[in-house]
Amino acid sequence: MSWRRRWPPTLEVERLFSSYGRTKVLTVMLESGELNISEITRRSGLSHSSAARHLEFLERSGILSEKKFNRIRIFRVERTNPLVGALAKFMSDWKAAEDPLIRGQYA
Repeated sequence: MSWRRRWPPTLEVERLFSSYGRTKVLTVMLESGELNISEITRRSGLSHSSAARHLEFLERSGILSEKKFNRIRIFRVERTNPLVGALAKFMSDWKAAEDPLIRGQYA
């Protein structure tokens, strides 16, 4: 299914970033590209049910896609969605700007 058919036309960036847990899952996925749900929960520090809820939202939004192999669920960043590229650039720029702040260079 194309990301265009799944992306809700009214999804606002505020809704995407409105949840700390969703932002954690999004960060983990953008850094990794493809993971199973157990690894996502481990890296994000979220419970399985919380991670599953955020993954469902991100999948419905067209940011992630899911593959099932029996009981194993694999999530992959949907690189064909142009908004994913914008999100990845935003996260990268944010980390680059945050790093000097953490080291105290702008104190």
